[in-house]
Amino acid sequence: MNWTTEKRYLPYDKWPKEVLKQLQKQAARSKYQMHYHLHPISGLINDPNGFSYFNGKYHLFCQSYPFGPVHGLKSWVHFKSKDLVHWKYLGLAIKPDTMADSHGAYSGSAKTIGNKLFIMYTGNHRDKNWKRVPYQIGAWMDKNGTVQDKHILFKNPSHITEHFRDPQILKENGHYYALVGAQDSVNKHGHIDLWQSDDLKDWHELGFLKFSKHNMGYMIECPNLVKFNGKVILIFCPQGLDKKVAEYDNIYPNMYVIGDKIDWENHKIINSGKLKNLDDEFDVYASQAFNAPDGKVYEISWVGLPDTTYPTDSENWANCLSQVKELTIENGKLMQRPVPAMKSLHYDEEKISRDFVKNNVSGQYELKITIPANKQGTLHLAANEDLSQSLQIIFDTENGSLTLDRSKAGKPVSVKYGQSRIIKFAEKKELKLDIFVDHSLIEIFANDGEHVMTGRYFSNPEDQKIVLDKNSECQGKFLKIKSIL
Repeated sequence: MNWTTEKRYLPYDKWPKEVLKQLQKQAARSKYQMHYHLHPISGLINDPNGFSYFNGKYHLFCQSYPFGPVHGLKSWVHFKSKDLVHWKYLGLAIKPDTMADSHGAYSGSAKTIGNKLFIMYTGNHRDKNWKRVPYQIGAWMDKNGTVQDKHILFKNPSHITEHFRDPQILKENGHYYALVGAQDSVNKHGHIDLWQSDDLKDWHELGFLKFSKHNMGYMIECPNLVKFNGKVILIFCPQGLDKKVAEYDNIYPNMYVIGDKIDWENHKIINSGKLKNLDDEFDVYASQAFNAPDGKVYEISWVGLPDTTYPTDSENWANCLSQVKELTIENGKLMQRPVPAMKSLHYDEEKISRDFVKNNVSGQYELKITIPANKQGTLHLAANEDLSQSLQIIFDTENGSLTLDRSKAGKPVSVKYGQSRIIKFAEKKELKLDIFVDHSLIEIFANDGEHVMTGRYFSNPEDQKIVLDKNSECQGKFLKIKSIL
């Protein structure tokens, strides 16, 4: 299809119903489709939104463009879950049907207030000259899942450009706060803009959040602030960040800093630490985290990147979401782990030893492997018979490194930004890996979540062999995983 601007922003009711049905069938039968991760019912999904706990269930929304693998007229679709693993698809939740979100319901967040869920998001509006006006919008969802009372809260002030989006709604000390990704109009630098309200109606700007002495590039997207054991974790996506400030390989990174606390009045994070990558990966972006009522911190990510194409574009669908991870801080390090309910998807457990070879696997499984100290080798996934094609996990516990290489794993993805990623560990120590595979998605949790590596790969669907180097002396187990949708 020729994706003209007119086509991308065609109102949903102008599309024939048969087109949508055909797109849904095409996405469902794809051999690259995920089965225990959230994925598009049709078309494209991207940023997770409104991640929250409301009315006894976890709720998650995400950006959706249901008519193709492109970024067009965005809406929100809705999922809910009792355990953060088994999700029920509830359909379209926020439509781009007002002046303020006429060209897309962009990203935002949600928080339980009273007996309703308050939703705050960015409305993308363009005038007849195609000039963008970003409105921050409030709305309420009742216990029946109906979103109503959409209303404008505030727009970008004169010192902020049209790039003003992705609000996170928070409550602290009786006040409401919103963190909004922004670009200043003078230097065109990226910032997180902090706003305050006492009633969710009247808002005033406090100023740019101070959390680093460095320039954050030309834009910050998807800011999120969560707390754990007295510390604060700021998660965000800087665009155009100088690699001298923080090392990363992707077109845009998803980063975080840990601080002692936030000074709301002076809009700064106290004792903010070093910028670090949230995921040492190929494809994670726009992660959203929240503090659940019990204080636990949960996070989920878009597995995809802006301005990046994927092989499934030719099948008219694109992207997925990561599994939900629980975040903790241990010994000053951010740890990310699968939530306990992931164990409920296991079946047919099998032991792994040094000569582990498995043919014709289903494409959705988990591998738990412990690699002894001073060992080097390769774990081949999605491999063909002679191992000339495979997704390779290359380990070296003597020198303390782990490499994920997708250069020989079928159809290329974003080659410009490299086909391998490497993480470093302590030398001469054992390495624990928890590896999740879901047809065209891999998530690696290393050393109990000290590092996570997430990426898409598009190998020949017939190549489903697993081979572990015989001299590795690794031990572990192989577990099949059930589908969730």
